[in-house]
Amino acid sequence: MQNAQIFGFPAEKGRWLFVLLGLIINICLGSIYAWSVFVTPLTQYFTTELGIVVTANEILMPFSVFLAAFALAMPLVGKFIDQLGPRKMMIIGGFLTGCGWLLASMVTSVEMLYLVYGVIGGAGVGISYGVPVALATRWFPDKRGVAVGLALLGFGFSAFISANIAGILIPMIGVMSTFRIFGVAFLIIITLCALPLRFPESGWTPAGWTPHPTAAAETCECDRAMMIRTPTFYGLWVCYFIGCLAGLMAISIAQPVGVEVVGITPVLATALVGVFAIFNGGGRPIFGWLTDHLRPSRTAVISFLLIAGSSLLLWLIPSEITYVVSFCILWGCLGGWLAIAPTATARYFGTCDYPRCYGIVFLAYGAGAIAGPQLAGFIKTTTGGYIGVFPYIVVLALIGAVIGFFLLHPIQKRS
Repeated sequence: MQNAQIFGFPAEKGRWLFVLLGLIINICLGSIYAWSVFVTPLTQYFTTELGIVVTANEILMPFSVFLAAFALAMPLVGKFIDQLGPRKMMIIGGFLTGCGWLLASMVTSVEMLYLVYGVIGGAGVGISYGVPVALATRWFPDKRGVAVGLALLGFGFSAFISANIAGILIPMIGVMSTFRIFGVAFLIIITLCALPLRFPESGWTPAGWTPHPTAAAETCECDRAMMIRTPTFYGLWVCYFIGCLAGLMAISIAQPVGVEVVGITPVLATALVGVFAIFNGGGRPIFGWLTDHLRPSRTAVISFLLIAGSSLLLWLIPSEITYVVSFCILWGCLGGWLAIAPTATARYFGTCDYPRCYGIVFLAYGAGAIAGPQLAGFIKTTTGGYIGVFPYIVVLALIGAVIGFFLLHPIQKRS
């Protein structure tokens, strides 16, 4: 089994092709993170073209519905990744993702946008997203955090590409035609990248590799029913929720905060969303590496302290510099949690039932996706500005640091 080959390369080298394909696929899937670039054009489209007045909450709702459908689909389809294989699951998910964007170009009401873009597109991403994660955890037992982080780098980095492409296309051809072009591109790219995907043979390990004694001692092979009976699961779930809540609040309002709070131009704010996306993508392999070497609990505390510090800085000293620094950190830490949580799930609960186990853990992301943007929209509506969002993030991050310190420990240590 150690002599397996991938496209003619020894498996130890060829397996990196799956990371690359996962990265490309996630660039398509992660275009949702460019949503703040669509907020103003969509608001203008509904008002001027359709005569429909929409509130801040209504125009942020497709973002929340998309991410909620994304998170709910993950645990529902987890078992099918093993049954149907990664190739078929990715093709199905890619088809729904592309259709969601295509159908969004035809809507005549904001409610229709919730359904076609939010539910259909979000479910497609939920079906697809677990495949690169499952591939990375099985092909890379020796470098799980780094491999997961690199595969998911594309999801965070996507906004750098999609926000800039959308920023060019929307003024040229309109927001609805931009949705249509994105949908066609995603259908083609995801399908082509899905074709080579496969899991390693049962029992395969990298040649010459033996598990690190500490990591091996911390791992307990649990199925989903066993996992949800442990305090470690609830600690991880709550930490993941808080990390995603804080990060998604920031992502959903990144462009408006730059314009309305700091006073930069809309063009510069849109360009900075792309810059922030680089940090969101880079946060995944960096925090994945930290999780491998420092353990999940310590990495979680570091992430929460960074979130609290950056939010406090922007709240007390709103300026162009603090805006850029704070949002780079916030986007980076959200990306970090998309690597910390899957790596911690594999480290604490094993890989025997990984797609279903991580699907349940990933519901925390969906809860954060619903609560974060809606809380930001509520604060904007009630206070007239977005600056009031940041003290809430500070408090939540400090709570997360405490929970991470006391509850994120191996199951054996607690028992």
